[in-house]
Amino acid sequence: MRFIGTDRGFARFDDDGVAHLLDAPPWAGGAETGERIARPTLRVPVAPTKIVCVGRNYRAHAEELGHDVPDEPLLFLKPPSALLGPEGDVRYPAASERVDHEGELAVVIGARARDVRVEDAARHVFGITCANDVTARDLQRKDVQFTRGKGFDTFCPVGPWIETEPPPLNAIRVIARLDGAVRQDGNTAAMIFPVPELIAFVSGIMTLEPGDLVLTGTPEGVGPMQPGQVVEVEVEGVGTLRNRIKSGSIVS
Repeated sequence: MRFIGTDRGFARFDDDGVAHLLDAPPWAGGAETGERIARPTLRVPVAPTKIVCVGRNYRAHAEELGHDVPDEPLLFLKPPSALLGPEGDVRYPAASERVDHEGELAVVIGARARDVRVEDAARHVFGITCANDVTARDLQRKDVQFTRGKGFDTFCPVGPWIETEPPPLNAIRVIARLDGAVRQDGNTAAMIFPVPELIAFVSGIMTLEPGDLVLTGTPEGVGPMQPGQVVEVEVEGVGTLRNRIKSGSIVS
C-alpha cells in the first residue's frame, strides 16, 4: 500500500493515481475520510519528530571518502526543516562550493521503539521510501561534524510515497542518477549494519516515535551536483524521487 503527502494532508494513493484522504497520518492509524483527489500534487509523505541518519554504512562508500569502516553505527541528525518533497528544488547554499547527492533507503517508523531487540525491530517499521541525504561536502569536512553540511533547508528530499509492502529490507537496490546518468548503484545486502540492527541500536539511544525517519546510509558513487541538474533516487519496490538543483534562497 502507498501513502503520500498532499496539499490537504496525508492520503492513500491507488494505482489509478487517485488520493484517498486520511483523517490522520497513516502511521497513526489514519482512516479514509471519503474525500478523493484525482492526480494530486505530491508533497513530503512524512512528518517526523526527528530524522536519524547513518554514516558509512556501506564499506565501499567509506573507502571512497577515505574513512575507516565504523565498529558501530555512526549516527547524525538532520532537522525536519530540511525535508523536501518530490519535484521540489534542492537549493545550493552560497556558503558551499560542493554539494553532493547521497541516494538512500529510508525507513519510516510505525510504532514507538525504545530499547528494542534486533529480532523485534521489524515490528516497528511502517514502510520505506526514497531519500537523498544531500551534503555540502566542503562544509562537512571543514566543520568535522555534520550539522551544517547536512542540515540546510531542502537537504533531505523524501518520497515520492511510503511503500508499506516492500521487498525484503536486506536485498533492495538503491540507484541515484544525475541528469539521467547512473552515479550510484548499490544494494542493501551490502550494508554493514542491516536495518533491524540500526533500529535496535538507535532505539537504545533515543526513542523512535511513529513517523520518525531513519536514513540507512548511502552506497558508493556519491558526487557533486550543480544548479540546473536533476537528481533522481530510485529504491526498488518504491519508485523514483526526482528533484532539481537550483541556486539562491528559498522562495516562501
